[in-house]
Amino acid sequence: MNIYILQKIKDSKVSNAGYTIIETMIAISLFIIIMMTGMGSLLNANLIHQKSQNMRSIMDGLNFAMEDMSKNLRTGYDYQCFDVNQDLSLISIGTPRSCQNGWAVVFESSAGDRATYQDQWVYYINSDGIFKSIDGAQSFIKLTPDEVVMDAAASGFEVSGAEPPPGDKQQPFIKLKLMGKINFKNTETPFSIQTSISQRLVDVGN
Repeated sequence: MNIYILQKIKDSKVSNAGYTIIETMIAISLFIIIMMTGMGSLLNANLIHQKSQNMRSIMDGLNFAMEDMSKNLRTGYDYQCFDVNQDLSLISIGTPRSCQNGWAVVFESSAGDRATYQDQWVYYINSDGIFKSIDGAQSFIKLTPDEVVMDAAASGFEVSGAEPPPGDKQQPFIKLKLMGKINFKNTETPFSIQTSISQRLVDVGN
């Protein structure tokens, strides 16, 4: 009888035993480690997403500059290509010229007037970016974001057939190449974009 009662008391003590302080601390420590690991992964994923969105915004700005040049050059006429040995002070009226390695191009817009140079449009490229003027190079606006660094030596305009007929029998044609890098949060991302533009206005000698 006494043995039976002692066994019951022993079983009761075993069944009522809880977690010790050490076990509780281990459980809490494991929980904290798992939470910190998960939080770190979440923050890292959010950072990557934000960086991707910012890079996309910068690339959209670069593509906008390319589209702006392509559209307006296509509908323009009287291209004057400026190579590395020429500056924009040589802008003149109605003297189209081709070049192989141009850093700037001047042209009449679709609504331009050949009688004045003050309405001529200008695009030029240097290491700071791509610039545009619609008042004959009197003032410029920057088309590219500040994070874009152009490779001026590798970027530029190649203009052919710009001279008027009958001396020239080729339709005016432009190859536009943009190369450089995007500097964002201590990361450099290279880019290379190229397109071809043919003047919409027919200008072919007979």
